[in-house]
Amino acid sequence: MLQIQAILNHLGNLFTNLFVHPDWRNILDIALLTVLIYNLLKLVSYTRASSLFKGIVFILAMALISDALEMNAVSWVLQQIISVGVVVVVIVFQPELRRVLEQLGRSKLARQLFGSQKRQRNTQMEQHVSEIIKALNDMSRKKIGALIVIERSTKLGDVIESGTVVDAEISSQLIENIFEPNTPLHDGAMIIRDERITAAACILQLSDDYSISRELGTRHRAAIGITETTDAVSLIVSEETGIISMAREGKLTRYLDTKSLNILLHELFTPDRTLSSWILQPSGKEQKDEA
Repeated sequence: MLQIQAILNHLGNLFTNLFVHPDWRNILDIALLTVLIYNLLKLVSYTRASSLFKGIVFILAMALISDALEMNAVSWVLQQIISVGVVVVVIVFQPELRRVLEQLGRSKLARQLFGSQKRQRNTQMEQHVSEIIKALNDMSRKKIGALIVIERSTKLGDVIESGTVVDAEISSQLIENIFEPNTPLHDGAMIIRDERITAAACILQLSDDYSISRELGTRHRAAIGITETTDAVSLIVSEETGIISMAREGKLTRYLDTKSLNILLHELFTPDRTLSSWILQPSGKEQKDEA
């Protein structure tokens, strides 16, 4: 109980010094502690660890009450629990602690502090680009219809809510399985957010542009529609022809090849990079040129 009292005394002295003898160090100390506690609670929310924190708070409260009422037996038992509690927490909640440390390692601050994180980020991006291109080419060859929407600065939370949450790593096998005909999630759009497959079978609003060629079906109109109201980019595989197309800013570009997809996806997955108005060569053709 002495350790708990020492911690509480330290926190009490810290807040006392903050209001009685204000100092920038104390303000910075409390600010950092607040940010740390907030992010820690945010990371463990909706996991088993959230129940653990409730239990820890309950035990600490009971320990303080028993100590104040001089209930020596209860106080001794709680002290033993607290003494071994740290080791038990590390053993039982090892997966959650690992996930928290991994998220801290992938944070923007960590990437700036450690150059290796930047190389790892580039490696992951190359892998994700390769997986998406492979899936698109395979579905194009098999003439499997697909619609993939890549979120950018405009959040697509309402669209994600209309489908089924997936939250999985990008892989060509998963993409092809989702769009496999006669499967539960094949109809609708797949949403990619932060280089993860966030949701599938999402419902998109169709474009009202009457200038779109009549040969283009619902999938292409939905792909164009989402890019008219957001800065998202859509990738489409035609079920009838196997043609790979891209929609952005309400315009459709067809006949994408591997080279064009590689350029596009690298620009999409590069943070803080503006999507250039590159011209697809040699196979890129605007939809309006075909009409």
